[in-house]
Amino acid sequence: MPTEDSGLPAESWRWPEETWRGQVDAVRAGRRLVPDRWPGGARVAVALSFDSDHETIPLRDGETSPGRLAQGEYGARVGAGRVLELLARYGVPATFFMPAVSALLHPEEARAYTRNGHELAVHGWIHERNMLLGHADERELTARALDTLTSVTGRRPVGIRTPSWDFSPSTLAIMLELGFGYDSSLMADDEPYEIVAAGRPTGLVEIPVDWIRDDAPYFTMDRYGSVRPHSRPRDVGEIWRDEFDAAYRDGGVFQLTLHPHVIGHRSRLVVLRELLDHIAAHPGVWYATHAQLADAARAVPHPTGTPGASVPPASAVSPTSPVPPVPPASSTPQASPVRSVPDAPEHTP
Repeated sequence: MPTEDSGLPAESWRWPEETWRGQVDAVRAGRRLVPDRWPGGARVAVALSFDSDHETIPLRDGETSPGRLAQGEYGARVGAGRVLELLARYGVPATFFMPAVSALLHPEEARAYTRNGHELAVHGWIHERNMLLGHADERELTARALDTLTSVTGRRPVGIRTPSWDFSPSTLAIMLELGFGYDSSLMADDEPYEIVAAGRPTGLVEIPVDWIRDDAPYFTMDRYGSVRPHSRPRDVGEIWRDEFDAAYRDGGVFQLTLHPHVIGHRSRLVVLRELLDHIAAHPGVWYATHAQLADAARAVPHPTGTPGASVPPASAVSPTSPVPPVPPASSTPQASPVRSVPDAPEHTP
């Protein structure tokens, strides 16, 4: 909440302890949800995701020039197909977070994701900045996005990634009310964890992201601004391989966020192929959609070892009452088998 709306002084150093502590405790990371071994005895979980934003980035800001829209159209016209072909060659499932407007512009693409065994998840209505919305508008857009993806594909999404990679004061309550099983927007850990609200477990699984494991900061640019951080693709590939290697040593999760309109270019897609080759050289890799990963995380027992002490359904602790129960993430395609893909084909993207 902005300080001017709360009656608090703008200078945070003037806040009393109850204020700054309350802000910090509003949404926190709870216990880590990492099993001793991943399904099938795997050593590491790999969760690839793609944000199919396409034209919604300029549309969100009211920009309608053909040039800006064409940059997004590239993701749908070229990038998404290349990504799907590459994933098929390696037999790897992924999660596609798609704004509803993008799905309405490209319904066959949205259906191709689920038809090919991937997960489709919510990513806002028009890639709106949810941090700037009031409760009613944010809830309406999130619910509309959820209903739209369900209508387009015939499958109700169980996961969400906020367009802002952040929560407004209303976001968590909206997620719980609408029955999402997991979120993938926050950055408090390398591994999945349970979100805690004001000290209370919510039952919502967080699959954390990070800008390090995102293609956009390395490759995007603003023609009229100072954002021109183009990086050598193979330098970025080295960072991602190091991230995977560390996750492999730790027995944790390697999660990656990519965008078809960014990674789908020829000189960049080769880096994803090389990353998949690198992962294939390691035994005991479990490739999972984010929903499958959330299922595995949710099954981690409480440290007390009590059989029923795994993460509770969000309906049990939601700040709004009543709310629907969290749908099982297993309503998405079945978990992929543990494999290292030793015979992953050599090809050019």
